[in-house]
Amino acid sequence: MKVLLSSGRLDEGKAFEVAAVSINKAINTQEVAVKEKHARTCILGTHHEKGAHTFWAAVNRLPLSSNAVLCWKFCHVFHKLLRDGHPNVIKDSMRNKADLTDMSRMWGHLSEGYGKLCSIYLKLLITKMEFHIKNPRFPGNLQMSNRQLDEAGENDVNNFFQLTVEMFDYLECELNLFLGVFSSLDMSRSVSVTAAGQCRLAPLIQVILDCSHLYDYTVKLLFKLHSCLPADTLQGHRDRFQEQFKKLKSLFYRSSNLQYFKRLIQIPQLPENPPNFLRASALSEHISPVVVIPAESSSPESEHVVETDDLVDTDVPVLPVPVETKFDDLFGTTAAVDPFNFNSQNGMRKDDKDRLIEQLTREIQALKDELESFRLESGRLCQALRGRVSELEAELAEQSHLRLQAVGESEFLKAELDDLRRVREDTEKEQRSLTEIERKAQANEQRYTKLKEKYTELVQSHADLLRKNAEVTRQMTVAQAAQDEVEEVRREMQEKARCAQEAAERQEREQLEQLQELQRELTSSRAELDSLKTHVASSQQSSELLSTQVATLVSEKAELEESLTKVEAELAVRVEELEQVQSSLTAERESGVKVAEALQNQLNEKESREQTLESQLIAARWSSLQGAVEEAEKIVQDSLAQIDDPAHISCTSSADFLASRCQASLDCMDRLQSARQAFVANSTVVSELVRAVTQCGHLVGDTIVQGSATSHMVPVEQADALSVCVKTCGAEALALLGQMKQQDSLAAADAGRLKAALEAILATAEKLRPRGLELQQGELGDLVEQEMAATSAAVESAAARIEEMLNKSRAVDTGVKMEVNERILASCTELMQAIKELVLSSKDLQRDIVESGRGAASMKEFYAKNSRWTEGLISASKAVGWGATVMVDAADLVVQGKGKFEELMVCSHEIAASTAQLVAASKVKADKGSSNLQRLQQASRGVTQATAAVVASTKSGKSQIEETDTMDFSSMTLTQIKRQEMDAQVLVLELETRLQKERERLGELRKKHYELAGVAEGWGEEEEGTG
Repeated sequence: MKVLLSSGRLDEGKAFEVAAVSINKAINTQEVAVKEKHARTCILGTHHEKGAHTFWAAVNRLPLSSNAVLCWKFCHVFHKLLRDGHPNVIKDSMRNKADLTDMSRMWGHLSEGYGKLCSIYLKLLITKMEFHIKNPRFPGNLQMSNRQLDEAGENDVNNFFQLTVEMFDYLECELNLFLGVFSSLDMSRSVSVTAAGQCRLAPLIQVILDCSHLYDYTVKLLFKLHSCLPADTLQGHRDRFQEQFKKLKSLFYRSSNLQYFKRLIQIPQLPENPPNFLRASALSEHISPVVVIPAESSSPESEHVVETDDLVDTDVPVLPVPVETKFDDLFGTTAAVDPFNFNSQNGMRKDDKDRLIEQLTREIQALKDELESFRLESGRLCQALRGRVSELEAELAEQSHLRLQAVGESEFLKAELDDLRRVREDTEKEQRSLTEIERKAQANEQRYTKLKEKYTELVQSHADLLRKNAEVTRQMTVAQAAQDEVEEVRREMQEKARCAQEAAERQEREQLEQLQELQRELTSSRAELDSLKTHVASSQQSSELLSTQVATLVSEKAELEESLTKVEAELAVRVEELEQVQSSLTAERESGVKVAEALQNQLNEKESREQTLESQLIAARWSSLQGAVEEAEKIVQDSLAQIDDPAHISCTSSADFLASRCQASLDCMDRLQSARQAFVANSTVVSELVRAVTQCGHLVGDTIVQGSATSHMVPVEQADALSVCVKTCGAEALALLGQMKQQDSLAAADAGRLKAALEAILATAEKLRPRGLELQQGELGDLVEQEMAATSAAVESAAARIEEMLNKSRAVDTGVKMEVNERILASCTELMQAIKELVLSSKDLQRDIVESGRGAASMKEFYAKNSRWTEGLISASKAVGWGATVMVDAADLVVQGKGKFEELMVCSHEIAASTAQLVAASKVKADKGSSNLQRLQQASRGVTQATAAVVASTKSGKSQIEETDTMDFSSMTLTQIKRQEMDAQVLVLELETRLQKERERLGELRKKHYELAGVAEGWGEEEEGTG
């Protein structure tokens, strides 16, 4: 068991020594770039060890604080470990955060060279560690998928907002290192091919890798934030991104032109213009920048050359070689037999024996040297072989790690490919559904067009049929008239035939009567027969004529009957055609009426659906507007309830912040008014009104809360007035929102009263703003110097005046008065000397504070950045100078016998308070271990002692000079004594009353002085918005 433990310790010690050798090779004082194989060995060591304990144990032995190049190469190697080392490297390195911070502050005192670069690089590494500790989901190399990025924010917009700010800070540190390295190089020469230039440029490869990921994640997070938050809220984010985008684009372009980077890394180029975050579709146009690192080409220098001198482990003690034993083993001698005892050999002279001894000695020495060289060579070869074995093991471990990483990346790419396939399938489905919808819509449109055309044709056909019906009716009327004419002609012909037949019958009857008369006459008279034969022949001829006429009439009758038959047949045909036309017209009319009724029903259904959808759309718009108004009401009511909460009393804010909130609310009111008017004019424009109502609710609620918080920092009267204005603003806001909830009162809603309430709050905030803010920040640095110089001048002038008064008093006064004046003026002189020493110590301490805190900024920029501290310093300096001047004036009056000793004592106390204020203002930003701070504290104690001396000397002088009047009451009567007693009591009461009033007046003056000083110097400004 002991053997195993001892062997384990030896293996651990050997591994530590190998790791220490690799770390020492990677981090050295030579101004050349860190070799990749040494850095890779350090990285693999962290994976074998599962941490960075060995790395830090070796680094803590290095003099990083004394050699800037050594510290720079340490930062490079440490950056590689944070990116590619074991995840526990970040946790193990956080223990050394304080040391890194002190080292960064120490190197920050240098303004050029590697010192400044080391300070910037250490700040970057500290920021990187803090980022990964705070966001453990992000690996050291910042490689994440979109799903992992969403999971890092836990689907919370507040987390995404804070994460974006942290990434901005992270990227800002990266860009600062980028700019620092480029500004330290002479870009007019080919610095990238020199060893010193490559030493400075090598760490920028890690910076480029970090920047590409940070830029990509920042763009994606900003698009996500713009989809959840108003654009005005993210204005600061967009401005900061624009600035960093310009810097990063310029640095990437400059880096891609350097010869050193062209063979090591392929730097991506950013787009010409930054993404437009106000347009959500611009996210699809964003292309993630990809940094490509080509495969490293093996070179004899980097792969095959074994540095045998460096691989010898000089720390392992070399065991002494038993030369005598090996010599005896070679020549076979023992302690009993000595073959080199030449004294026992016969015939050997003394000189030959000496020469033989020397020769053998030289041979022995040569053998020893050769043996030693063999031993060293074997040791070197063994060490070289062990180093080669270690390198091969490291390369094997690296290849295994790369294989695992490749497997992980392949799985990740497979998952992303599956996601992309799913997204593509969903997109194709949506595209197909969209195409189907468009096809259906087009088909419906075509069907509607065809139905419309068919309806138009039917209407036209119906009109043609109506015209045909009118024509046929007219033709029927004409045919009916013709038939009536034919009937009338037939009746006339029948009447003529009847008349002719009657005439013929009448003629026949007449002829028969005549024949009968002739026959009677023939029987009566034969004589008259001959005379009558001629008459009979003529009668026969007339009868023949009448027969011919009757035959003619019969033939005409037949012809008329035949023509009538033809007319009747044609009339029947025409009637049949008319009946067919009427039947077809009736059928077409019925079908047209049915089609028209169907089309009319479809049109009515479409109009009803459109009316229903329109009513639903109007209701949805109004409901969305009502929801926004109700949400705004809840926000305002919550703000009003919050200001009445007792826990809100501890919340404070500033007048500046309240004024900015009021101004933003007033701007939003104008937008709300215009959006409301647009909605009243056109009810479809509702989105702008919803956004304006929501933003107005947030801003008015914020104004109410900040107004209440500001009232906690102002006097009671102003606080009451501000509280009344805030509550009035809340009530007016609720009234306006209540009007906007009703559809009939929306058009008449007036925001004038709410704007008036906001303007009243703004006016109150403007009155409460610190007057010290009226000073331009660029003048603060000059004003500090002026006030400190004025204070020094005032103290010098006061000391000179006191010396002059002391000389005058010695020349004029005598006795007790001269003694008292000398003692008082001497104590005043000591006080002035102490104040002078205090002012000088304060100047030195301020110089140290500025030098340690301003970094690369100028002194004026430092004072402007710390304006509140600067204004407090100016106020304290003014108070010291003013107190010195007033004390000198009071001492002059006391020496002349015109002043009061009490004034001198009050001035002394005032000077002590002013110096205490100056000391407190100087100590705020000073380092606790500063020697100048100790000098300042010592000077402050000296001022306190000198002030006490002035008060003591003043009291002593007063007791010596003021003589008490002797009270002789022997000559007074009882009445006079009583009168004097009453007068004394009245005087005592008057003095007590006056004393009480003066004490109250003093209290009010101090209170007012405190309020004015707080407003002028911005006391409590840092607590704004904490509620």
